[in-house]
Amino acid sequence: MKKKILIVDDEPNIVVPLEFLMTRNNYDVQTADTGEKALGLILSWKPDLILLDIMLPGMDGYEVCQKIRQEKQFSNTRIIFLSAMARSIDIAKGMGLSADDYITKPFANDYVVSKIKNLLADKD
Repeated sequence: MKKKILIVDDEPNIVVPLEFLMTRNNYDVQTADTGEKALGLILSWKPDLILLDIMLPGMDGYEVCQKIRQEKQFSNTRIIFLSAMARSIDIAKGMGLSADDYITKPFANDYVVSKIKNLLADKD
């Protein structure tokens, strides 16, 4: 069965290439452009991994991560922050919310794919 990845970002120039890349690497992909939509998809679709931007309209990525981590049923869901917020304090805050990784924008596609493969391999 294909692993499921949810891409949460409000920038089409990030979402479209990532969606293509994940599909090309044989993942089942859904996208959300707000934190609220992401939480709805997480509950109904139960992704294996979430690529999560921080700067989202409404509920930010930190809050989405916090809500996911409060739910026991999603304790094994992998979360990678993808953010332009590259200060060490931003990264520390994300990792402090029990994210599995934090990748700053701009990023290399191969790097993101390798991180995803490693995290999902650990989940098996």
